[in-house]
Parts: sequence; structure tokens; C-alpha cells
Amino acid sequence: MKELAYLNKYFYKYRWKLIPGVLFVIISNYFGILPAKVIREAFDLVKENIDLYRLYDGFDRQELVYQVFGSSLLFFGVVVLVLALLRGIFLFFMRQTIILTSRHIEYDLKNEIYNHYQQLDFSFFRKNNTGDMMNRATEDVNQVRNYLGPAIMYAINTVVLSIMVIYAMYDVNPKLATYSLLPIPVLSVIILYVNKVINHRSEKIQRQLSTLSSFVQETFSGIRVIKTYTREQQKMDVFAEESNVYNRVSLDLVRVQAIFFPLIIFLIGFSTIITVYVGGIEVNNGTITGGNIAEFILYVNQLTFPAMSLAWVTSLFQRAAASQQRINEFLKTTSEIPDGTIDTVLQGNIRVEGLSFTYPETGIKAIDNLSFQIPQGKTLAIIGKTGSGKSTLANLLLRMYDADAGHIYYDDMQIQDLKTEQLRSQIGFVPQQVFLFSDTIANNIAFGQDKLDLSKAEQAAKDAAVYDNIMDFDEGFQTAIGERGITLSGGQKQRVSIARALIKDPQILIFDDCLSAVDTKTEEEILHNLGRIMRDKTTIFIAHRISTIKNADHILVLDQGKIIEQGTHNELMASGGEYFELHEKQLLEAE
Repeated sequence: MKELAYLNKYFYKYRWKLIPGVLFVIISNYFGILPAKVIREAFDLVKENIDLYRLYDGFDRQELVYQVFGSSLLFFGVVVLVLALLRGIFLFFMRQTIILTSRHIEYDLKNEIYNHYQQLDFSFFRKNNTGDMMNRATEDVNQVRNYLGPAIMYAINTVVLSIMVIYAMYDVNPKLATYSLLPIPVLSVIILYVNKVINHRSEKIQRQLSTLSSFVQETFSGIRVIKTYTREQQKMDVFAEESNVYNRVSLDLVRVQAIFFPLIIFLIGFSTIITVYVGGIEVNNGTITGGNIAEFILYVNQLTFPAMSLAWVTSLFQRAAASQQRINEFLKTTSEIPDGTIDTVLQGNIRVEGLSFTYPETGIKAIDNLSFQIPQGKTLAIIGKTGSGKSTLANLLLRMYDADAGHIYYDDMQIQDLKTEQLRSQIGFVPQQVFLFSDTIANNIAFGQDKLDLSKAEQAAKDAAVYDNIMDFDEGFQTAIGERGITLSGGQKQRVSIARALIKDPQILIFDDCLSAVDTKTEEEILHNLGRIMRDKTTIFIAHRISTIKNADHILVLDQGKIIEQGTHNELMASGGEYFELHEKQLLEAE
């Protein structure tokens, strides 16, 4: 219950729905135990009328006794049916309040988890795989909903019904009630032990389900590579192996439950035998009637449902606790990047001083004592070998991470002081790894906009030199692209991504090697268009090809996170260093 206590805030929120539900539980159970008393009266009436019928054997009144007997039984039958109908009505109201409330809470909890994911920093998503995050927001929440709805409903029902039945039993005959309830302590000890086993095995099931979900998600994401390397059978074998593990841990739980339920039924049956035996002695002693034995048997059988539901409810509680613990692990995770307080419009002056950063997961130092400055409206180009820290620098400028040392200033304000959302909204970023959503091309281009403006989307597509490609599709901008943009070629995806950044009309543009998949002619067209767009805007170009960056106002050459050369294109060519060698190599490859 410690983990499940997190949900108490939702119980308080929906208290005016839950309180009537509890009242309906009490009322329905009251109508549930009344039939036992009616049947007791009917049973005693039958015995008395049989004796009376025999007493008047041979007299005219015998027929009158028979008529009264028949009408009385019909009356008691109608009473039992009416009580059953009333109980059914209140059971309906009970489900309409408690179960529907559980669905409302499920909705709120899923939204809370999803919104919390959005608030976490980039490092969280590097540490945790997608399948596990999805499983916690879906399957784990479903297990918790079973606690919020059925488990709580039947738990309250079990407690109320048990109290009412036990009170009614002791009200009739304390001795018989005590003997009838003797198996209950044994049942409690068994449940206490089995609880621990169920909890442990439930946790194993949820962990394995996350593993299975992660594997499936990764397989579908990389289906193109799997088919290219003909590894379908190998993936199917691994999936079968993981499924077998899930099957084994699930069966472990089922085995416990398979022993548990028959044992409960046996104990209830044993209580019935005790009731008949001790009840017979009490009838013989004259302390109770035969009708009381029938009443007690009904009471004992009514306790069958609470006893069985107790086992089932306990299982739901344990599974929900295990799932809520996994959910709480993520909900208690906070972003390592605290938000700033300054909300301002950026002019575009960027200054970096002594910047250093090491990835905590790998220990690799990606940026080492980096310093440079970009005045407003100027273009900075960054070039270097793979792994030199170019993309890491772009992520630091977007504050996806916080640097270990040094400072980044926007208009002489530290990046930590700026509101993160406001900062990123004023930067047009084209990542190295393009990601497109399974939506129309128009919506992908206008992703950063609150409302689709088709004319702006078309202009952005023209500036990114992808307009003609889009118009070649049958549905143009309304063409639906597959997951991760699988419908488009690599170059088309890159250009759609560029259009998505340009439509924002930001003051700062960051292009992270976004022209690697386009041909030279298209690259020249895009760069020509960008030259017009980048006027008075601060631009950072990260590239591998010198042809992309040669017109930049300032160029940095990085190697292992350090600046080894810097200057204009002509200055770097004249120096004959790393930049010159790279230029000559690319020129030779082009020829």
C-alpha cells in the first residue's frame, strides 16, 4: 500500500463519485443478507405447517391449512425475488460509480505519465528504452486501474458483506457462529503467505513484459535493416525465447492461484459441514430452530464469495503495487536541467567560454574547453571528423544537456537563466538524424506551428528545395508518409526537416549535417535559398563537406572536442593545415 498511496490524490479528486459508490455497496449487501432471514422464516413455516397439516388429518381445516401454506410460500418467494431485484439495482449503481471512476483516474494517470515524460531531459531518454517507457504508461497503468476499480470495489464489498454476515450469525447463535468461522484464521495465514509469493512473481511478469515490448518496438523500428540482412528467423527465435520466459513466469503465478482457490473452497465447505453438525446439536438442545441451520448454511455460502474474492483482490492489489512501483520510479525522476526564469526575445549574439562536457553514461569527453563567439546575423561553420563533438555542441546550445564546465551566453545572458521552452522556440534546429512523424507532409513541415498555414509550408518547402518532389506525389502536401518518414528518400527527409526549421522564421538557425544525403546541385540550390533567409539571422552550420560551409563568416575545425583550427575559408586554406587536407581529399573524391 506504500506505493499505491500515490493514488490517494485521485481518490480525493473523485471523492463525490466514490462515496455514493461505497453507500451503494452497503445497501446492496444489506439486501443480499435479508433473503437468508426470509428463508429461515419460510423453513420454519414449512415445518410448522407440516405438523399442523398432520394434526388436522381427517378434518375440514386441513384444506385451509394447505391453502395458507401455499400462499405463504408464494409470498416468501416473491419477497426473495424483490430483494434480489433491489440488490441487483444497487449493484448496478455501485459499478456505475466505482468502475467509471477508475476509468477517469486511469485517464488522468496516463496523461500525468505522458506529460511527465515530456518534462524530462534528453539524458533520461538515452538511459531508458522506448519499450519500457511505453509499457509503464500502458500495461502498468492497466494493472493499476484493476486496483482502482474492481479490486477496491470487491474489497469494500468483501469487508461490508463479511461484517454483516458475521454480525447476523452471532446475533442468531454465538456458539454456532464461532464453530462455523473456525477455518477463517487458517485462511488468513494462507493469504498472508501467498501475498508475498504473488507480489514477487507479479514483479517478474511486469519486468519481462517490458523486455518483450522493448524487443518488439526495436524490431519494428529496424525492420528495414533486419530484412536487408535476412535476419527475420533470428529475430523470430529471440522473440520466441523471450515469449517463453514470459510464459514461464506467468505460469508460476497461475500455479499459485490454482492451488489457492480450491483450498479456499475446501475451507468454506468444511465450514458448512461444521455448521450442519454443530447446528444439529443446537437444534436438539432447543437453542435454535431448523430454519436457523438453513439460514447459517446460506450465510456460510455467502462468505464463499468474500473468501474467494479476497484471494483475487489480493492478487490485484499485489500486481497493482508492483506496477505502481515501476510507475513511481519514473514519476519521481526529475529533470537534471532546472528551468530558468528569464523570458525574452533573443537577438542572436552567442558566446561560449571554456565549455567542457562528458557523457555520464559512457565517460567519453565530447567537448573540451571550447570557446568562441558568434555576433548577431553572422554564420559560424563547424567541421571535423566523426566523433569530434559537433553534434554534442549543438545539443549543448539547445540545452539538451548542461555542460560540466564553462558557460554559454545568449545576448550576455547565461543559458541556465533562460526559460528552456522559450529558448528552443526561438531556434530553428535541423538534426543530423532526421525524424518525421507518421502524418501528412504539410503537418510535418508545420510541426512547430500552432496552426497549419499551407502557404507558409509551401514557401518553406521551396526554400528547402523539396517543393517539386512533394508536388510529384498524387496528394501533394497531403501525402501521408509512413512511420519515421519511411515513404520518403533520405534526401527528401532531410529537406522536409529543413523546411520544418525554416517555417518557424527563428532568429537562430542550427543545421547539424543536414545536407549529407542530397546531391551537389540540390545542395547549391538550398544554400542559395538559405543565403537569402539567413540575412540578419545567426546561423550555425555543422557539416562534413567543405562545399557546404566555405562561405561562412567563421569556421571552427574540431578534433576530439577541441578547436584545432579556426578562421575564414581562405585563411584556413592558406594555413595548409587539417582543413586544407580535408578540402583536397574531398576535391579528389569529387573528381
